[in-house]
Amino acid sequence: MNDVAIGLVQLSGLVQGLYTRVSQRHDLTPVQAKLLCVLLEGPRGMAELASGFGVEKAALTGLMDRAEKRGLARRTPVPGNRRALAVTLTDEGRRAATAFYEEVHAELEGLVATLTPEGRTHFEQAMAEIIKRCGGGC
Repeated sequence: MNDVAIGLVQLSGLVQGLYTRVSQRHDLTPVQAKLLCVLLEGPRGMAELASGFGVEKAALTGLMDRAEKRGLARRTPVPGNRRALAVTLTDEGRRAATAFYEEVHAELEGLVATLTPEGRTHFEQAMAEIIKRCGGGC
């Protein structure tokens, strides 16, 4: 592996570890935290969520069953489409998602806090270019 590849793998490990630790502090799994953050942006359909998470609908159903049991999210019928369900956050889920997002955001900002303003600008531009070229998505 070259230095860039090693650095990207190490950076990925740092970010994933940080995300996992913050998830645990909020009594969430990393996948539950991701679900809550996605739903902070607004309601989503089950099929859209399954596609976005790269899982079968059955796996997403299990994730949603656990989220509903904890009172974090709910599924509701989509008017005009008897087979479709919309997923939204409950008030408790919105509080949990916001608290998680704020803490993980602050922790991630800490990773780049020591960069010079120029270094940060270059880092942000390089990330944006890679994400754009690879199709984005989180």
